[in-house]
Amino acid sequence: MVENHKQWHEKLPFALLGYRTTVSTSIGETPYMLVYGTEVVIPAEVEIPSLRITQEDEFSDAEWIKSRYEQLDLIDGNRMNEVCHSQFYHNRMSRAFNKRVKRRQFAPGQLVLKKIFLHQNEAKGKFSPNWQGLYMVHRVLIGGALILAEMDGEVWPKPIILDVVKRYYA
Repeated sequence: MVENHKQWHEKLPFALLGYRTTVSTSIGETPYMLVYGTEVVIPAEVEIPSLRITQEDEFSDAEWIKSRYEQLDLIDGNRMNEVCHSQFYHNRMSRAFNKRVKRRQFAPGQLVLKKIFLHQNEAKGKFSPNWQGLYMVHRVLIGGALILAEMDGEVWPKPIILDVVKRYYA
């Protein structure tokens, strides 16, 4: 065991072996399997032969080469399966996230507050307000942008995204 944190580089190969031989949830396979097309033979299997190792020892050189070529032919299919699995996993995670997202709808005439950013002059410290003004939604654009108007009727020329405004409830 490493007793000094300065000797981390001595344990790095073991950590990488553990990472590369552990099944990843997002792809459903080990990274080693995707690269080499076969499961890794860990050092313990060499010392204490497993069924897989003893079967490979009984192969002649020609049979062993033939089985390796067959595994290499299957590697593209395995990678394609993992791409499909990864896309399925991504879609499942997106659905789970999007269930909890509440869409904010704005309509012309609604009153809103605008977030104060740190680079603005109004942001003057820890205890300054986070929201400024009282604005009216002049127009709602496609794609999640708003054109705001001040309360005196002056319309802003630039659109603003939905993430930096919130509804004002009187």
